[in-house]
Amino acid sequence: MAYWLMKSEPDDVSIDDLARMGSVGWYGVRNYQARNFMRDEMQLGDGVLFYHSSCPEPGIAGLAEVSRLAYPDPTQFDPESKYFDAKSTAEAPRWQQVDVRFIAKTPLLSLDAMRQHPQLAGMRVLQRGNRLSITPVTSTEWDFLQQLLR
Repeated sequence: MAYWLMKSEPDDVSIDDLARMGSVGWYGVRNYQARNFMRDEMQLGDGVLFYHSSCPEPGIAGLAEVSRLAYPDPTQFDPESKYFDAKSTAEAPRWQQVDVRFIAKTPLLSLDAMRQHPQLAGMRVLQRGNRLSITPVTSTEWDFLQQLLR
């Protein structure tokens, strides 16, 4: 099993939205490395740290799991979508998404709070210049975070 931190803007899809819906397609990823994580590495049941980004207090807001393997992101084909990609075709889609299923809402764990723990110093989300919306999390980081998120 692998573990991931996946960022979502709460104005788009929040942890409360995910709790209400049960699961959601992780649409709109337009970075090749993040897409490759979904397409090539994510497996059913992988753990997900659901992270609120681009908001007044960013941080881990809950837990989820990968519930459907990668498939073409339909927003790339929709000319009305902000995620439309005119160069992507049904025969050769560029962008993929996975589905994630709600597990639990947790107390918000902010970036500042995460930075207080040397055990998390290597997390990609804490590295300067990291802008990826999906990053791998080590099993050691995951286990430590489970204690903090109780």
